[in-house]
Amino acid sequence: MYRMLKRSCDIVGAIILLCIFSPVMAVVALLIRIKLGSPILFKQQRPGLAERPFEIYKFRTMAVLYGPDGELLSDECRYSKFGGVIRRLSLDELPQFLNVLKGDMSLIGPRPLLMRYTPYYSERERLRFTVRPGVTGLAQVSGRNKLSWNDRLSLDVTYVEQLSFQQDFRILWKTVQKVVRQEDVVENPSLHDLPLDAHRLQLQAREGSV
Repeated sequence: MYRMLKRSCDIVGAIILLCIFSPVMAVVALLIRIKLGSPILFKQQRPGLAERPFEIYKFRTMAVLYGPDGELLSDECRYSKFGGVIRRLSLDELPQFLNVLKGDMSLIGPRPLLMRYTPYYSERERLRFTVRPGVTGLAQVSGRNKLSWNDRLSLDVTYVEQLSFQQDFRILWKTVQKVVRQEDVVENPSLHDLPLDAHRLQLQAREGSV
């Protein structure tokens, strides 16, 4: 019953939020076109419910720059101050309301991470894939990118184990507070922590050397 009602709330909520934020999204899209050029949207495959891949939508916040070998440069090299402002205000996440409307995501749930991280979750951490990924979630209102990977993933599992509308409402309210106060935002996550796959491989290497 909870999951059925949650999906209905997601659809209604996404429609309302898209109506409210459509003028803001139009302005952001125009600014990205002027500042960073095309494309305006960043699209990438992420694992969703039952680990099924879907294409996530975000406003692009990084420049498209290639090295002499034709490979895309690192996030650190492509970082822009304008994109940092968009991230700090969480405006880059607004297109994900379209993902919610399509059924790829929920308003509340574990954040969808990169496809390449899939082999590096523990069995307990894979519980995050038993619900739709969210635009915001328990980990996001508890510290976001400033948390360690173990803490973030543990909070994702806690969310799944304690599914309830009360929990969703608390997360939604805390999200509004965090966005307004611009708390726990890391404008360039690549400078803050290792990617999950690199972190877990590093940990395995340390354990193997003991």
